[in-house]
Amino acid sequence: MTTVPTSAPADPNVLLEVNDLKKHFPIKGGVLRRTVATVKAVDGVSFAVKRGETLGLVGESGCGKTTTGRTVLRLEKATSGEVLFEGKDVLRSGSRQMKVLRRDMQIVFQDPYASLDPRITVGESIAEGLVIHNIGSSAERRERVREVLGRVGLHANQMNRFPHEFSGGQRQRIGIARALIMEPKLVVCDEPVSALDVSIQSQVLNLLKNLQREFGLTYLFIAHNLAVVEHISDRVGVMYLGKMVELAGRDDLFREPLHPYTKALISAIPSADPTTRRDRIVLQGDVPSPINPPQGCRFHPRCWIARDICKEQDPAFEEKRKGHWAACHFAGEF
Repeated sequence: MTTVPTSAPADPNVLLEVNDLKKHFPIKGGVLRRTVATVKAVDGVSFAVKRGETLGLVGESGCGKTTTGRTVLRLEKATSGEVLFEGKDVLRSGSRQMKVLRRDMQIVFQDPYASLDPRITVGESIAEGLVIHNIGSSAERRERVREVLGRVGLHANQMNRFPHEFSGGQRQRIGIARALIMEPKLVVCDEPVSALDVSIQSQVLNLLKNLQREFGLTYLFIAHNLAVVEHISDRVGVMYLGKMVELAGRDDLFREPLHPYTKALISAIPSADPTTRRDRIVLQGDVPSPINPPQGCRFHPRCWIARDICKEQDPAFEEKRKGHWAACHFAGEF
């Protein structure tokens, strides 16, 4: 089993541990609907998240980052691996145990409108978790909804409106309120600002940071935009084709990436300073299919430093420097 990369070995402050997590989707075909192929969406991912920190997961579309987040919460059934939340085995917990765990593990979805029932008011939608877990009286729930709406920058008198009456940014604030009302310890933020205008993105990101400080929240923040991840994350994990290829503190990773894929992603970040010139690395070819990933290092068909060993041997995900992990035979040699 792969060692869990943490910011410190055996750190007692670790809230979430993910060990060698795999999620494979079978592809059925033929009259008998037999499995003819497998999509290896997540294929051996390990990481840990400390209490109160934000771990960003980043990568191109289809790299498995969203599936990782959903599988951690058991919204998708894992193929194998281990997920520990405060030492509790999430993947093997019974229904009663999971009901308790779900109070502490919430999610903010990418599409705020799709995550809200258009037939009920936002107040009812926000209070759903309290109803499911039988928390408080009807009056206490309404009061709690009013309080949470204020925390996310909305007015209490908006609780009787319906989702279509709100803008995209407001709907995302409602989605955050749905998660916050359960007073969770961990929130998985699945591309929470990718559908929003740039000006609204910064408002929502600042809201998330303020709520984290106020309530001591821990975030697993999933995004494809490295500039967004750099703004909000304490540590960053980079995924490629179902695997983690690099994991480090934010400043270390952006200052000196050890994996060529990470370097290519960082080179594409627009600079706000017109006098700053960054050499753009344009990757050749498309991301290979997760149904039939390349032998050896999965990145080697697009890597400009690839050598024969990269085509034959899958590099181990190892700690190359203190707190800086990478899966590359020639980490930093570019």
